Amino acid sequence: MNYDEHVLGGIITYPLAVLTASLLRTYLNVPFQLSFMAMALGYAFYVLGSDLPDMDHPDALIHRGTKPIVAVAIGISAFLKFSEISITKYEWANLTIAWGIAVLFAFASWYIFSTIMPKHRGIVHSVGFACVYGLLGFALPVYGLRLHWEEGLFVGFAAFMGYLLHLILDKQVKLL
Repeated sequence: MNYDEHVLGGIITYPLAVLTASLLRTYLNVPFQLSFMAMALGYAFYVLGSDLPDMDHPDALIHRGTKPIVAVAIGISAFLKFSEISITKYEWANLTIAWGIAVLFAFASWYIFSTIMPKHRGIVHSVGFACVYGLLGFALPVYGLRLHWEEGLFVGFAAFMGYLLHLILDKQVKLL
């Protein structure tokens, strides 16, 4: 399948993920909290997950989109770490130095991203990686956005289901 088919598959099948979560909540007491914010974030993670396994293909649009996001995230993380260091007595110089170091980390990660990416339809195309994505889908709302853990649980579930959708559409569901 191609990019459009995967993403459109994610866009139109999201109600099935909400239905599944609602049934799990009602009949198995899974503590999903289906607030507007959880469902909106869940939709974003679900649709992103519906194409995310193709990030291991260097020509895929998701690879080209994920690569700068990873580089920027690493750069911001490096800045946060190095902004605590005072090299000079001038704040403007310390900020500039911290961003200079951050840019070096971001620049290096740009090239490392493609180098460490496994072969297409390797481990990234697996249920195991879907679990990793689901955990990230849980952690970001709970620890980054300070949502209730029950909301994060739903977002993580939606992320996992969107990723799993990609594998099902590719007809290649494997554990690792």
